[in-house]
Amino acid sequence: MAERIELTVNGQRVSETVETHELLLDFLRRHLGLTGTKEACSIGVCGLCTVWMDGRTVSACLLPAVFADGAEIYTVEGLAARQNQASAAATAPDPRLWEIVQESFVECEGLQCGICTPGQVMSALSLLSENPQPTEAEIRHHMAGNLCRCTGYQSIVRAVQRAAERWRAEHATV
Repeated sequence: MAERIELTVNGQRVSETVETHELLLDFLRRHLGLTGTKEACSIGVCGLCTVWMDGRTVSACLLPAVFADGAEIYTVEGLAARQNQASAAATAPDPRLWEIVQESFVECEGLQCGICTPGQVMSALSLLSENPQPTEAEIRHHMAGNLCRCTGYQSIVRAVQRAAERWRAEHATV
């Protein structure tokens, strides 16, 4: 059974027919060619498929695409493209915060093979959007849903801490 869905993906209106059992992850990758959103566990515990939907992170491997009808979705590709956009919906992550998180992951070597990086970055953005002053324990708790086999997590925690410091410094009142 197929159903037509209309949604906004990375700032662009999309109207597609999908099978009712098709997952958002498959829709993004196969219909739209957005392969930054990865698949690994298929049960929502690894974080590789993390995307923003209406201002909150979701596991795209668990959500049927038809449930995203009418939603606004941002993938890691859309966040990178937003750096040069002047306006966007209120539910979109701040493009400057995205840039700071991305730079911090590189500076702190919070990535190695890169498979988990899009999900890690999406989760870090979510945390820092909600809490610009997270403790190390809060960072570890929030990022616990993102698995990484390469880094040992210390560099990821440092990257989120660095991004938080830089974000606060840019928004400090004088």
